[in-house]
Amino acid sequence: MFGLFKSVPFVDPQLGEFRRSRGAWRGSITLGGAAPVPFVLSGGRTAPDGEALRIARFVPSEYGAWRPKIEGELLEHLIPYAEAVTAEEFDPPPHGLPELGTPSSVWPHTTLVYVQVSPLDGVLTVEIGYRVTWDEEHTLGARLRGGQLLELCGSVRTP
Repeated sequence: MFGLFKSVPFVDPQLGEFRRSRGAWRGSITLGGAAPVPFVLSGGRTAPDGEALRIARFVPSEYGAWRPKIEGELLEHLIPYAEAVTAEEFDPPPHGLPELGTPSSVWPHTTLVYVQVSPLDGVLTVEIGYRVTWDEEHTLGARLRGGQLLELCGSVRTP
């Protein structure tokens, strides 16, 4: 009986298959050589939102251009943790702190967790979720709109 209410999978020729679950369209994506992660799109019962899908198609090709901005923000997020560890206010993370020499030093300590395209304050936004070794309690969200990094949110929920 519940099969009557189940959405038919949606297949995009560029992004692959999405299945509707928990109010969103869910597939997977591979970015920057990382393992595939959940890719979540907003939309209705029959298909992902057309504009969300259009934006989503740019994510794989634009990710490389976004990385320098994101790594800069990740480094800015790391600096207060490093200062607190140096001042012995925090214990060092189990895997140590990244070298603070360059922003790109954050990537070996960063794991891609998910990508989503959904409304934020009523406007479709790309959010790329990361886990970092120096802040094991939070998932960080790089939020982008129109190809511009809006913010690195220090605590987001995995969709």
